[in-house]
Amino acid sequence: MTRILMIVTAADAIELADGTVHPTGFWAEELVVAHRALAAAGAEITLATPGGAPAPVDPGSLTVELVGDAAKADEFRAYLETIAAELASPTAIAGLDATAFDAIVLPGGHGPMVDLASDPGVGAALVAADTADVLIAPFCHGPAALLSATGDDGGFAFAGRALTVFTDEEERTGGLGTGTPWFVATTLAERGARVEGGAPWSSHVVRDGNLITGQNPQSSAAVASALLAALGERGLHSAA
Repeated sequence: MTRILMIVTAADAIELADGTVHPTGFWAEELVVAHRALAAAGAEITLATPGGAPAPVDPGSLTVELVGDAAKADEFRAYLETIAAELASPTAIAGLDATAFDAIVLPGGHGPMVDLASDPGVGAALVAADTADVLIAPFCHGPAALLSATGDDGGFAFAGRALTVFTDEEERTGGLGTGTPWFVATTLAERGARVEGGAPWSSHVVRDGNLITGQNPQSSAAVASALLAALGERGLHSAA
């Protein structure tokens, strides 16, 4: 059976540029769409957070205003209920052997900017996985977690790699706007990543070897599909 490690934020609040605090967490659509697709393919999914703390959903990602459809919001909420126990008691990242998994998936929401971007356990897992050529699939704000990865030379472990991420334009027009404490796309580029943005709010996936990245919530299904295809290329079947 294919083994997937899904690293999820444990942050439920983010401090904005003006010092005020804004609720956050993982983005429901991203986690649900990826988790559901991988589980349906037969993968065994382990949810993990820094310290094994509960993984909170961003409350905004379950509102009709941001989801755009009441039925879809209800669908996301219902799916999260089916994995509520795992979200409440995830595995701690520190001490996990990332190379024991076939792929690592990192959904977004603004939460990863708070904890995954600087967590040593996340960084160690990503470096170990990348060195072992484990597939790594972060999307939307999930690629912020890559910033935690430091190579043996002390530099950014993913410098020079092509990837996509929630763009600065999307952050300004539909994210935290002027309140964002920092822009993930700009920061990744400054650290040496080759950031390739697509049209705002459109599905866009970039693959560079074992690194598969998606730009935004609209890319969630495409990232899951690309990951399953990559697993298939390796002869890894997502069924027992």
